[in-house]
Amino acid sequence: MTTVTTGTTATTPLLDVRDLVVRHGAVTAVDGVSFALDAGETLALNGPSGCGKSSTALAVLQLRRPDSGEVRFEGRELTALSERELRPLRPRMQPVFQDPYGSLSPRHRIRDAVAEPLRLQGRRPTPADVAELLDRVGLDPSYGDRRPHELSGGQCQRVGIARALASEPRLLVLDEPVSALDPSVRAGILNLLADLQDELGLAYLFICHDRAVVRHVADRVLEMRDGRISPS
Repeated sequence: MTTVTTGTTATTPLLDVRDLVVRHGAVTAVDGVSFALDAGETLALNGPSGCGKSSTALAVLQLRRPDSGEVRFEGRELTALSERELRPLRPRMQPVFQDPYGSLSPRHRIRDAVAEPLRLQGRRPTPADVAELLDRVGLDPSYGDRRPHELSGGQCQRVGIARALASEPRLLVLDEPVSALDPSVRAGILNLLADLQDELGLAYLFICHDRAVVRHVADRVLEMRDGRISPS
């Protein structure tokens, strides 16, 4: 296993999840899940729908606070932090969701959607900033003038990835990022993610139910069943 040396000790994973529990009412969606992820690594959580993969992803991002357990990112225990304390860390761990259209406002032009994360950080994005991000994900900068309904699903997913990259993250949490796309489009998105990982040193927590996709992208695979990590 590789190690992280920036901002942590030489043996500290970028992400370290310990005994994570997430309940939805009387249902335990995630039951004692533990794993670690190093910088530049792709770890896949594979399993059928309803097994707890997405609940795990939301808890890692602290978009849904876990009921118990720990989520350590860059050596900091996130579950103990207030929302105000989490705010400066959020840009460094970004989501890419399954539905490329649902993650974009139909009212906003693509340039505004890509610039929004920069504005939320108090920056003033320029047209050049947006053009660079669109170019990085393989879209012509002219696409910035369009709205989501004028783009294909694959193009919208590229916009979602550009939004995630805007905050210069170290970790992307990819929740079924190609499952809503046509098979002919999936390879292009997966190749883009691989290129970005090589270029930027990103770590990926890759949520997926498709074993063929998992075999293609992951350095390591954890199988989930009924909210737990299944034995290898």
